[in-house]
Amino acid sequence: MSSPTEHKLDAVELEIIKASLDGIVQEMQNSLFRTGYSTIVRESQDASCAIMNAVGDVVAQHVVLPLHIGSFPACCQAVIREYDDIEEGDAFLINHPYEGGSPHAPDMCVITPVFAQGALIAFTGSIAHKSDIGGPVPGSCSGQAKETFNEGLHLPAVRYQRAFKRNTEIERIIGANSRTPELVLGDIRGQLGSSRLGEQRLRELTTKFGQAKTLASFDRLLELACLRMKAAIAEWNDGRYEAERFVDDDGVRLNQPVRIHVVVEKKGDSITFDFTGSDDQTVGPANIRPPLVRGAIAYCLIALVDPHIFINSGLMRAFDIRVREGSVMNPRFPAPLNTYNPTVHATVESVFAALVNIMPAKARADGCGSRSIILGGRSTKAGQSYVQYEILGGGAGARSSKDGASGTSVNQSNAKIAPIEIIESEFPTRVLRFELIPDSGGVGAFRGGLGIRREYVNLQDARFSIRSTKHVIAPEGAAGGGKGRTGDIVVNAGRETEKRLPTRYADYPLKAQDVFCLDTPGGGGLGDPHKRDPASVVADVNEGYVTPQAALRDYGVALVKKGRKYELAAKPRK
Repeated sequence: MSSPTEHKLDAVELEIIKASLDGIVQEMQNSLFRTGYSTIVRESQDASCAIMNAVGDVVAQHVVLPLHIGSFPACCQAVIREYDDIEEGDAFLINHPYEGGSPHAPDMCVITPVFAQGALIAFTGSIAHKSDIGGPVPGSCSGQAKETFNEGLHLPAVRYQRAFKRNTEIERIIGANSRTPELVLGDIRGQLGSSRLGEQRLRELTTKFGQAKTLASFDRLLELACLRMKAAIAEWNDGRYEAERFVDDDGVRLNQPVRIHVVVEKKGDSITFDFTGSDDQTVGPANIRPPLVRGAIAYCLIALVDPHIFINSGLMRAFDIRVREGSVMNPRFPAPLNTYNPTVHATVESVFAALVNIMPAKARADGCGSRSIILGGRSTKAGQSYVQYEILGGGAGARSSKDGASGTSVNQSNAKIAPIEIIESEFPTRVLRFELIPDSGGVGAFRGGLGIRREYVNLQDARFSIRSTKHVIAPEGAAGGGKGRTGDIVVNAGRETEKRLPTRYADYPLKAQDVFCLDTPGGGGLGDPHKRDPASVVADVNEGYVTPQAALRDYGVALVKKGRKYELAAKPRK
């Protein structure tokens, strides 16, 4: 019989359990990344792991991809809704964005229940991008998709394991719908292994502290996260603030920017983000679902309040959102979704732009957004289909006290750029150039980060797709800073067959020896460029970030070359 104090948690025990939960999720993610079959998981780390309570709330998520804090609860709750006979040894799959919370169909979620003393106490899970789940183009992400049925195989919540035995029929269905079945199934099994590892570690934790205390800690950590965020919000100035950003287009209706508009209303410790003024749902795949909107807002608040805050669903209890049904932020089924990230970037940047009125010390310029390139075909060497999927960053926006970082992922996009050695050893392409682009960062007292140029030669016929952003609408500067340079994608530059592709394009036929070059955007600058420290301008020129001509034109700093280095040609401006 339990004692009266069994359920009581002291502060030390709570901190130990919190740190243990964080450690469990990190161990799950290390397992997933080390067992990944695809370069997407193994190299780019386009995946997240989490622990959820028995009703699907995230109680611990070691952040790799911030949006998944909104996705995990929706996916887990879909499983709970569909199955009333969940048992130990079960595992479930779901990738349906409308029935669950996956950002798009290639993001497959694996969820396993955790039992202790015969009772369901939690779930462990992961979400990871799949190289190909069918559809009309390799990689399953057509920039011209007009409905979600064009985006590959969709699984509602289905039981993948029973009594720890895999349902091979589901695996056969998934494999039959993929151009790269070995990679897809290998990654799913890696996800399953990481979830089982999380189960084991969570049971060990309950054995150490007792089931009642462990479950009580779940509730308390959710409560504390909400209280921590609300306390921070309460310190901000009350008011109504609004801002907007635009996505280049939806991939189908070219030259028609997509408007993301937010009104932030803050009073006391309550804050609401109203997106009802955003555009109607798009014909092309630029739409996002409400779980992503919540995840994007949570990311913004975490970044503004405390980047090291403990991550769980309690943070999302600290704010409200309004999204209009039938809008780009809450589309009606079966609107397409696969190129969701540019819209999320516009959402994040509009929120930051609105909240700068409350927190000017946390001002930031816009970054490069996100993009992926996808090549697919049949390898003449191996005789098997391949899908080369790469995620590429660019320049981050300048901040109120620092230059923007160069050649990096920004905002909620946190995947890594795959190494050249991996790309060249696994796919029929060669990387000719991988370099920063001088003068691509927006000018300012603090300079925007530089975009990158990645140029390839294709070694055999392939089908090429790109999902990008900010090739038309440049990243905005802040507080008088300049815009970042826009991105570009050109095939066979300088040849008779030269072709400039739009921001999103699907299934362009590449021939052997075709060369394609992707320039990614630079970040916006912050502040008056004539207030930039001349010594910083000199350093930028010597590092190759800024050309001498731009130093004089944009910053009013004249330079003279002495040996291999540049120096100030005259006294620094007053």
